[in-house]
Amino acid sequence: MRLVVLRPEPGASATVGRAEAAGLEAFARPMFRVEPLNWTAPDLTEFDGVLVTSANAVRQAGCQLAALAALPAYAVGEATADAARAAGLTVAATGSAGVAALLAELPANLRLLHLSGLERTEAEPRQQVTVVPVYRSVPVEPAPDLAALAPAVLLVHSPAAGRHLGEVLKERSRFHVVAISPAAAAACGSGWASISAAPEPTDAALLSLAARLCQQSPPK
Repeated sequence: MRLVVLRPEPGASATVGRAEAAGLEAFARPMFRVEPLNWTAPDLTEFDGVLVTSANAVRQAGCQLAALAALPAYAVGEATADAARAAGLTVAATGSAGVAALLAELPANLRLLHLSGLERTEAEPRQQVTVVPVYRSVPVEPAPDLAALAPAVLLVHSPAAGRHLGEVLKERSRFHVVAISPAAAAACGSGWASISAAPEPTDAALLSLAARLCQQSPPK
């Protein structure tokens, strides 16, 4: 079975490249595009660091990101850390198992400025976290024709993508869904050939699970 990547660009092409390097037949069919939001950098003396949980936040933050270069950055994963370094931030720590795990490893007294998307997964950190949305994801219209790619394995990178997928794709029985988290899997609804969540919120874990499904016989 082929693999279909639904995340926005440039992440979609990056995931397709990783999938093809692993020998999978993969297609990018983004369901969203990413747009910057107007935002104002707060008083930096009130913060000990910057929390970045998406490379999109770094890419879409604009010229105001330069003002944050004096603060250490805490990145949710390697891809986000790479984007932060390329933008001139100094990465002090990089997680590997999601934002909750990253925050659990950081001192409880940190005051963090979280550059985020407009829609995000809420966490319960020990730290004092101030959230500032710097981008939003907008559904692509018209939605990509996924039915023509069946049978296939669909990669879902967020709960928002899962909800939108459930809205636009009604004939689900010939699709397997692999989601980046249990919340993203739950958002997809029911009726799929199978649905599963990666053991950790990384592309590597997502593609490892998807590869096993792609080698199975397709649903009839």
